[in-house]
Amino acid sequence: MPDSLADAILVLHALLVLFNVGALPVIWFGHFRHWAFVRNFSFRVVHLLLVGVVAAESVFGIWCPLTTWEQALRSNSMYQNGFIAYWLHKLLFYDFPARVFTLAYVVFSLLVAGTFYFVRPQFPKFRKPG
Repeated sequence: MPDSLADAILVLHALLVLFNVGALPVIWFGHFRHWAFVRNFSFRVVHLLLVGVVAAESVFGIWCPLTTWEQALRSNSMYQNGFIAYWLHKLLFYDFPARVFTLAYVVFSLLVAGTFYFVRPQFPKFRKPG
């Protein structure tokens, strides 16, 4: 049972990573294709906040809670350097120091913040009472 819960957390984590990484090119592509959803305020704020949390966790040396929970539920530890570092290592066959990932997260979060400025979301319109 704990391993299946850990697998569910792993799937959730992978989906969040896919959202964080994949949303940026989708936003830019959608901007040039005039897709309305890329200006959706909620979508954009959630993306900005999630990417910001990842960068902040890395800067302050905090492991992602999803990684921690998954490891606690597994009978053996899959990750030595964190979720993203583990999979990047698997994909690239190269082990980077933690500071490289911190720099990558911070630069990526700055790109997302810049995108928030250059491809502005449609801010919600509030109606006046009465």
